[in-house]
Amino acid sequence: MPGLAGVPAARSRISDVDGQGGVLEYRGIRIEELASKSTFLETAFLLLFSRLPAHLELERFTADITRHRRIKFKIIDLIKCLPETGHPMDALQAAVAALGMFYPGRSVRDPENNYWSAVRLIAKLPTIVAAFARIRHGDDHVPPRDELSFSENFLYMLTERVPDRLVADILDVCLILHAEHTMNASTFCGLVTASTLADPYTVVASAIGALKGPLHGGANEEVMAMLREIGTVERVRPYVYAKLEKKEPIMGFGHRVYKVKDPRAVILQQLTRKLFAQYGKSPLYELVEEVERVGLELLAHKKVYPNVDFYSGIVYEQMGIPSDMFTPVFAMARVAGWLAHWLEQLQENKLYRPDQIYEGEHGRRYLPLDQRG
Repeated sequence: MPGLAGVPAARSRISDVDGQGGVLEYRGIRIEELASKSTFLETAFLLLFSRLPAHLELERFTADITRHRRIKFKIIDLIKCLPETGHPMDALQAAVAALGMFYPGRSVRDPENNYWSAVRLIAKLPTIVAAFARIRHGDDHVPPRDELSFSENFLYMLTERVPDRLVADILDVCLILHAEHTMNASTFCGLVTASTLADPYTVVASAIGALKGPLHGGANEEVMAMLREIGTVERVRPYVYAKLEKKEPIMGFGHRVYKVKDPRAVILQQLTRKLFAQYGKSPLYELVEEVERVGLELLAHKKVYPNVDFYSGIVYEQMGIPSDMFTPVFAMARVAGWLAHWLEQLQENKLYRPDQIYEGEHGRRYLPLDQRG
């Protein structure tokens, strides 16, 4: 089956998607409930350990994450050596791989080792993302502040300003929405790596590589590029018609699993309206709503609807996050899901070694170099 579409690759208790009903659950709890009641760190704990934490457990987990936000000066030096024009996902992948050299996590059968590996990865990814965003422009990285929440601290490290509470709260919901999504490409990539009993930093670095692609996490960047290419509301309909005539995709529309509107897109649309109601609308806001309207008019009959990437970019841009940083922010959230699958894989590990259908030739003879045409 091309792309392994519809082929189960594992059994899992972490998350579930009902693509026909538009339902996403983490550990049996619907995403709408988590988005309205939980925090990213509480949701990360739920994904990792299969239960909502008790009060003292959440306090300890939050304190552990906070204490491990800082990164070694040599990681900062590594980031300074990377090309300023390089993609932030490449910088993130390189830095995460390097983390494994400073914090060897090879004892993957040791629960204590695994706990601290998970804590370090969740804690340090935002620091790496923010550090590269600043260093590539010649600015010093901004060290984390312990008194700030997870999302407040990331935005502070990125901009050197403590964000408004509304902005930080909306970012926290965005991280919850992106934290996990069953057997997607990056999770599968991470699981294959995990099945070799590689350390968790290598597992996450491999997943980051898969997430970078424009057909996966990079799609939110493509949505923003599409909106800028369209330019004005009047050009939306001709643009969409032209794309469909050429059988080209409308970025942010369609999903391998969902045959209705992605529930995460529904929540993000609500957050977008709240954000722009507070800080004023922009031309891009009007554009994205018109693209959805025209897109639904022309594609809903094919069960093609907006996905999570359709609105996430415009939310991040309003927060002052550059468009090429959207996918690293996605990775900051999804690392919780990758680690949850890593821990689950270790419970009954079996090396991934799929078969293939060979369609090549047999029995060919080797021709010496002087006999080749």
